[in-house]
Amino acid sequence: MDDRPVMLLASDVASEREALVGIFQDSFIMREASSGQEAISVAQEGNIAIILLRYDLEDVPGFAVLEALKADPMSQDVPVVLLNLPNNTEAEAEAVKRGAADVLRPPYASALARVRVRNVRANTENEWRKLEQRAKDQQIVEMNRYIERDPLTGILNRTTFYRRAASLMQTNSTVEYVIIYLNISFFKVINDQYRVEMGDLVLKTSATYFKSVVGGDGYAARIDADRFALCVPKDAIEMDSFIAGIDGILEGLSVPHNIRFYAGIYPVENAFLPVDQMCDRAQMALNRVKSNYLQRYAYYDKSMRDTMYEEQMITRNMEYALSHRQFQVYLQPIYNLHTNHIVSAEALVRWIHPEKGLISPGKFIPIFEQNGFITHLDRFIWEEVCRLLHDFRRQYGTVIPVSVNLSRVDFYQADLMDFLLGLVHRYGLQPRDLKLEVTESAYTENPRQIMEIVRQFRHHGFLVLMDDFGSGYSSLNMLKELPVDILKIDMAFVRNIEKGKRARIILASIVQMAKRLGMDIVVEGVETKEQIDYLDSVGCEDIQGYYFSKPLPQEEYAEKLADDIASQKKEQEETCRPPQ
Repeated sequence: MDDRPVMLLASDVASEREALVGIFQDSFIMREASSGQEAISVAQEGNIAIILLRYDLEDVPGFAVLEALKADPMSQDVPVVLLNLPNNTEAEAEAVKRGAADVLRPPYASALARVRVRNVRANTENEWRKLEQRAKDQQIVEMNRYIERDPLTGILNRTTFYRRAASLMQTNSTVEYVIIYLNISFFKVINDQYRVEMGDLVLKTSATYFKSVVGGDGYAARIDADRFALCVPKDAIEMDSFIAGIDGILEGLSVPHNIRFYAGIYPVENAFLPVDQMCDRAQMALNRVKSNYLQRYAYYDKSMRDTMYEEQMITRNMEYALSHRQFQVYLQPIYNLHTNHIVSAEALVRWIHPEKGLISPGKFIPIFEQNGFITHLDRFIWEEVCRLLHDFRRQYGTVIPVSVNLSRVDFYQADLMDFLLGLVHRYGLQPRDLKLEVTESAYTENPRQIMEIVRQFRHHGFLVLMDDFGSGYSSLNMLKELPVDILKIDMAFVRNIEKGKRARIILASIVQMAKRLGMDIVVEGVETKEQIDYLDSVGCEDIQGYYFSKPLPQEEYAEKLADDIASQKKEQEETCRPPQ
């Protein structure tokens, strides 16, 4: 294990960095920054022992960087040595005034530079010892309290919690500890609807309860927003009683909204694991039960760790996979029941990993939506589809439309409309050739913004489908305002029509309402002849599902499409042939 301290060297002069790295690399782990902004970012990561900062950086002047470092709790106590400062009394006085510990000027003599840096570190350590001694003074105690505690609730802040929890667990190695990570479900509703003061009251009351529960055996902290963490001995808290206790406390506030805390628990196996990673694992357990009305807490287990490793693998490989075309477009045909021909198709993405094989979209799509990479993948898919449509038109003289999915994240891209219009123009298509699918959940999450963008889509000639219709809870209420052309009935309805009368009645009603509102219907997930017969009886015409075809690689879809087009031409010729 490398126990050398870390030196941050910030200079936009490559030769200067090279010279100083050569002087100090034996004594320090070197972190380099080629700009002032980069220096600030690296320093905010923490774990820096000393900073060498060039005075005359081009992007952010050295004094401004120095001020930013001294204003940030993560770097304010790190000594800063200025490089290349003008050789005059005024400049040195200003440097000291702003918090610089010393100055180095070129040419850099190895022995002198090492001595001055060593003296700076020694002086810093002496200053810390003096501060610790003076901490008995009440003013210093209050200062430490301000630095270490969350200003709203008075309990520990995140940074202090990580440090103190680690020390507690490592010092008491014979005690088994747990990290409990807590979050309020739908806390944003309280701030949005009932004043920030009401939200603050909930947070302060909760913090007081958590602090009283841990007592002197552990620590409680507000991590950020409405997230809290506790570090306590394993047997110190009985979770059912703990949850019932916080429920009772919050009910006594008479808040006009049902506030529910959910918790994830990580049983600590290795006290030397960074506490932030312990909290991450507890949060994984929390995510398993969050917003579950019946289950309020869960324990971290190995399957969650495997999930985390898998998510890390996906994140680590996603850009390489996109650039090396590991993502493939599959197409699932949509058939018309009356003609028995393909009328459209949906483009679906498949990740064909060279070692792991097929990676399910259910695994990588949620991760990409969370980290924003979904916008890059979606645009890749859209262009692939436009290229295919262009090739189909050249080969067959016609275009069978293909629908593509839009993630809710895509709607936050300012150039979304321009990008789509540019694609159809570049490949010689009409907007109607590229149908746009938007999930019902996207509408319910941000209805005003998304409805306005959908209206713009339709204004430019795109056909818009609402995907997964019926999977949420607001479908019928939204029908009267939805600016869409086609409803895609969720496969859950299809599964249920064979099980009960109610599902059949609801589905028939939706079909009738949609038609009266001028919307077309596509039913997805159809697998059996019984389902086909019922859907035909209630007026559903366009069907997508394994009954007709599974999602196909591009080549197989092209073959199926060619056969279908040839079959249609033959039928037309036979229809037009005069009787013998």
